[in-house]
Amino acid sequence: MFFSRRAKHLVPDLVSDRLLLRQLAARDEAEWINLRYSNSKWLKPWDPTSPLGPPAAMTFREMLKAKDEAAVEGSGYSWALALPQLHQAQPPLIGQVSVSSVQYGAARTASIGYWIDRNHAGFGLMPEACALVVDHCFEQLQLHRLEINIRPENAASLRVVDKLGFRDEGLRKGYLHIDGQWRDHRTFALNREELKTTMLEHIYEH
Repeated sequence: MFFSRRAKHLVPDLVSDRLLLRQLAARDEAEWINLRYSNSKWLKPWDPTSPLGPPAAMTFREMLKAKDEAAVEGSGYSWALALPQLHQAQPPLIGQVSVSSVQYGAARTASIGYWIDRNHAGFGLMPEACALVVDHCFEQLQLHRLEINIRPENAASLRVVDKLGFRDEGLRKGYLHIDGQWRDHRTFALNREELKTTMLEHIYEH
């Protein structure tokens, strides 16, 4: 498929000591669906919804195509989290990190979103995954500002931005439609010049 070939080049693998971030592929369909299903209750309070009512269900292949198109357009990028240290032919998937609302020109900004399997939460894996994505955005995409928007009730996600060193820019009332309602979010942001090392080095030091 045209988009898959081009998007693969635009969404490179990102690797740390414990994680492999890679593009989702057609072979991941069953594993991905099972992972999302097993985490449905865990993720429901934080998952986006539509104020216009439930949209038509998107198949896994349609989701891949949409992500490929976003990467080709330069408007968004998405990585699945895998655990390569288990030395399996296909390391298990445990979550996702996405970059959306990418703007170039005078702004050069984007938003980061993420989720992780509840059995792998609390081990510092999500800050590590986000660090890889932050470094890619600043160094390869040449973005200037990154933001993460979090519901004030999401204590686990607040710990992630604290470890990353993102600054709190305040509350946005009714900012996103989440779990069936317009929800307040706190916005956390970081500019490239505020980071004196790579983000991966920063979290390893802290």
